[in-house]
Amino acid sequence: MAKSNVSPATFVKWWQERVAAVIVAQLVQGVSPQKIALSIALGLSLGIIPILGVTTALCAIAAIRLRLNQPIIQLVNWLVYPLQLGLLLVFIRIGEWMTHAPPVNFSVPDIIGKFHEPPMKFCQEFGMAGLHGLIAWLFIAPLLAAITYSVLAPSLKRLADLRKAMIR
Repeated sequence: MAKSNVSPATFVKWWQERVAAVIVAQLVQGVSPQKIALSIALGLSLGIIPILGVTTALCAIAAIRLRLNQPIIQLVNWLVYPLQLGLLLVFIRIGEWMTHAPPVNFSVPDIIGKFHEPPMKFCQEFGMAGLHGLIAWLFIAPLLAAITYSVLAPSLKRLADLRKAMIR
């Protein structure tokens, strides 16, 4: 097993410089704590949608339509990409359970074998799996966004108030 060269101190420093600093900089520039909290909440929720390749566009559209912070929503989207991959099968299985659909086999040899079948058959089988995952995500994502927002908004408000007090 390979040993990681990243120490906890290095990770904390990276986190402070690359993530926390971006959020604090936006507060200093006048972005409201509520907009930042909503940007983070939607970046997380949209970033884990069980359809690969659409998260950047979804986050950009949400940020434009809701006048949210584009750098923060995209940063969160980028940070949750491993979570999106990890939850892909979880969402599909939950969606299969919700719709009483038989589980699709996701073994690598079976998927490779399916590539040799007609493309429509492949799309039909795995398209339904994607739909099942999307159904589960549609139930879970709003709850996740609401919880994330309700936890972050008060904390960011306190941080903004603290920054204002320090400036005075």
